[in-house]
Amino acid sequence: MIAVRNLTRAYTDGAKGSVPVLRDVNFEVAAGEFVALTGRSGSGKSTLLNILGGLDHEYAGEVVVDGVRLSELNDVSLSQYRNTRVGIVFQSFHLVQGLTLIENVALPSMFGTAAIPAADQKAKEALVRVGLGEKTARQPHQLSGGERQRVAIARALFMNPKVLLCDEPTGNLDQQTADEITAVFKTLNQQGLTVVAVTHEERLKQCASRVAHLSEGRIQ
Repeated sequence: MIAVRNLTRAYTDGAKGSVPVLRDVNFEVAAGEFVALTGRSGSGKSTLLNILGGLDHEYAGEVVVDGVRLSELNDVSLSQYRNTRVGIVFQSFHLVQGLTLIENVALPSMFGTAAIPAADQKAKEALVRVGLGEKTARQPHQLSGGERQRVAIARALFMNPKVLLCDEPTGNLDQQTADEITAVFKTLNQQGLTVVAVTHEERLKQCASRVAHLSEGRIQ
């Protein structure tokens, strides 16, 4: 499902020049795996996730996700890839205040190249998958932090991606709520979704089928 070959990413620092973040990374994720990506701050975890999500394309090496070689995509194609091939869940929920949960989850339908039939029904089904089927008409400010993250997960699932990429998805939550969200990811993975999650949370690591540790820009 995911194949990374000789991936290198460096940033330019005015004082230090080129600063490497990822160094010749080789990494594979099989379809249906749940991989927890760990490492200390600055080890390159989020950078790797951003590259897999098509959010960062300033790298050397080869990245293939679901048969798509990302280096061959232009900006328009990368946008389509992000909208259809992968779902991305961030630490911050990034919900739009003033919109209902249905409307928030259906937002990806506004950025596709073709209309999505019954988008509201599709959004409701995604909310049911994360346990919010009875709150579809509410707005984000009426929800708890855990419920908001569930909405963000539902939005990531809206286009039926094969891969779910998560960047510290429980980082803003208390322990009980984090455990509930972890259970959601476990269930989604059991349903066949491939999950790659950057995390420091022990519970999330325990739910993963494999843990990959990044240290000094390399997979250990």
